Amino acid sequence: MKNTVSSTLRQKHLTVALALVLLPASSVFAQSTTGDTPAAPAAMTTPSMTGPLVANPNPASFDLGAAGNWYITGAVTGLGLWQNNQSPGDREELSDFSNGQVFIQKTAGELQFFLQAGAYSLPALGTPYLAAHSATSAFYGVVPVAFVKYAPNDSFNLIAGKLPTLIGAEYTFTFENMHIERGLLWNQENAVNRGVQGNFVSGPVTASVSLNDGFYSDRYNWLSGSLTYAIDKSNTLMFVAGGNVDQTTRVSTAAPLLLSNSKIFNAMYTRIDGPWTITSYLQYTNVPRNTDIGIAHAASTFGGAVHASYAVDSNFSLAGRIEYIGSSGNVADGAPSLIYGPGSKAWSLTLTPTYQYKLLSVRGDLSYVKATNTTPGYALGPDFSKTSQSRVMLEAGILF
Repeated sequence: MKNTVSSTLRQKHLTVALALVLLPASSVFAQSTTGDTPAAPAAMTTPSMTGPLVANPNPASFDLGAAGNWYITGAVTGLGLWQNNQSPGDREELSDFSNGQVFIQKTAGELQFFLQAGAYSLPALGTPYLAAHSATSAFYGVVPVAFVKYAPNDSFNLIAGKLPTLIGAEYTFTFENMHIERGLLWNQENAVNRGVQGNFVSGPVTASVSLNDGFYSDRYNWLSGSLTYAIDKSNTLMFVAGGNVDQTTRVSTAAPLLLSNSKIFNAMYTRIDGPWTITSYLQYTNVPRNTDIGIAHAASTFGGAVHASYAVDSNFSLAGRIEYIGSSGNVADGAPSLIYGPGSKAWSLTLTPTYQYKLLSVRGDLSYVKATNTTPGYALGPDFSKTSQSRVMLEAGILF
């Protein structure tokens, strides 16, 4: 319960967040034990959360005898949205469920599992809002994340199933992040992979390698890897790379042709200093030329972002995000569009105040996106020619 935790426990939550903001798989490490005796109740580290929202520190648990101790938690949240320059089919004002999900997991013993089920929406800056019932079916289904884990010791584990991506500094679902909406750089990243992943920890170094289907294409031709170095208890450095090692022609809402055939690189640094949590990162993506699948010209993006959160007290915090991303090419040379037309650029600002009392929370997003060098037909607004968008979003709910 956030209002009753001591400053020491709050710092512990931030320390956990330091690992989790950088490496979704790090939650797998945090729970690895070699025995089946359940530990005292503690907030689950899966699904991963960067804060400022804090998971239930006393989750429901059930002793199932030989099947071990199972935990059940969840997120139920709703949102309201106002925006200008909305795309065709989108609305100026709307309300929706952003999460109606339950999480079931076993976190001890050599054989463990995690299952996440329910409905969700995936709001992201500069893109049309897709209602939860449509997003759930269009993206990852009613079970967006589910995996089994083999953990023979504290240094190594292997997971398989529908996995959180290793890519990027923002997680998939609203409650996991500093902000309700994901950012411009997130729009270039994958979110959920089907595949296998090996994780290894040695002192301050954490490494992960995954063979998966990239942008949920059901074609297992992506390799992803991450390397994290905990410099000290306050500072962490991470490098991530991923990409298609073959080619993918199958496309869907989650797996657009260009991104499914891309390569991506991240360099990230996180610092925790008292009430501050700050993550900065650089990102480069490349889509190679491949005329066999209709990509006639190579394209790339380069961008950077800073995410910061300040805990005013044990209940209230304020987070901010600033981003920039630019793309290569131009209309004349036939380059594909990765943002708002070939060679387009964009930047964004987001401010998110958050209040949490025990399991209840309310927060708001104030965001602004500005695009430049756009191509009519690829930009924002009802005729795809607008170059900016403002949004006000409110989300409230319970993490049980």
